[in-house]
Amino acid sequence: QVQLVESGGGLVQAGDSLRLSCAASGRTFSSYSMGWFRQAPGKEREFVAAISWSGGNTHYADFVKGRFTISRDNAKNTVYLQMNTLKPEDTAVYYCAAGPYMVVISGGPDYWGQGTQVTVSS
Repeated sequence: QVQLVESGGGLVQAGDSLRLSCAASGRTFSSYSMGWFRQAPGKEREFVAAISWSGGNTHYADFVKGRFTISRDNAKNTVYLQMNTLKPEDTAVYYCAAGPYMVVISGGPDYWGQGTQVTVSS
């Protein structure tokens, strides 16, 4: 089992930056690829970004390329999502996830966090 706890969400203005963190506990964190997803009101959950267990590979949804950066610190069992130039359409609950790399990208990770709310005002 892997437990994932997100933090760092909040209310910001358009153009601002925010960094989300996801702390993992349980089985060996460094053996899992990690990802971020989001779900806006009335919409389905969608993939945002993923990072391989070593951090050597990353993958992003087109709508965040150039604005968001995923990273991880295996010594701290933590994965991050740096979000820059935020837009009102980025408003959503953001979820951390863990699993095999391609499985995470495809939207079927083994573990999910509880989510953290990000609200971007115009």
